[in-house]
Amino acid sequence: AVLFKIWQVDFKQVKYKAILSYGFALAGMNLLFYLSIARLPLGIAVSFEFIGPLSVALFYAKQRFDFVWVGLAILGLVLLFPFDQAAQPLDPLGIAFALGAGACWALYIVAGQHPSGVSGNHTVCLGMFVGMLILMPLALFSGLPTNVFEPSNLIYFVALAVLASALPFSLEMIALRNLTALSFGTLMSLEPAIAALSGFVFLGEQ
Repeated sequence: AVLFKIWQVDFKQVKYKAILSYGFALAGMNLLFYLSIARLPLGIAVSFEFIGPLSVALFYAKQRFDFVWVGLAILGLVLLFPFDQAAQPLDPLGIAFALGAGACWALYIVAGQHPSGVSGNHTVCLGMFVGMLILMPLALFSGLPTNVFEPSNLIYFVALAVLASALPFSLEMIALRNLTALSFGTLMSLEPAIAALSGFVFLGEQ
């Protein structure tokens, strides 16, 4: 909000329906994704979640080469799944959370392309504020520990907020304003592969 000077927004121009749907999508996508990776390996969770943007890409596919690219994304997705090689069965609730996050991701792509009456950066600021209003009561109700707000812990949450939300959502908004939903959904097919690699490198997930 400080970086993009939120006080410069002309709130009379804001299309609140677009902002609310974008903020709701952000909140659902984040909440359900974090619940899923508590139960599933990172690469698998993102693979299930990716069904959302893949569905958007399929919906908007019209040309033959559109289906070629989407088909390659589906093939890559299939190759990431361990099927019978998993050391233990995949948690059904974790899968449900990941699929729910994928549905919110699909809404996020569509909502992010709707005119909001303000710039893309201000859309992200307002959308994240809506998402915070949705998630904070849930966090408090579920017993948010007070030690979260201790300076030694707060720095991790600030880093997480920047690296996992503020920066990527700002970059994605720029992409959404300059790409079709088909192109964006197809390019997102890189995410499960990157997630699987990150899980392998940083978390030792096989």
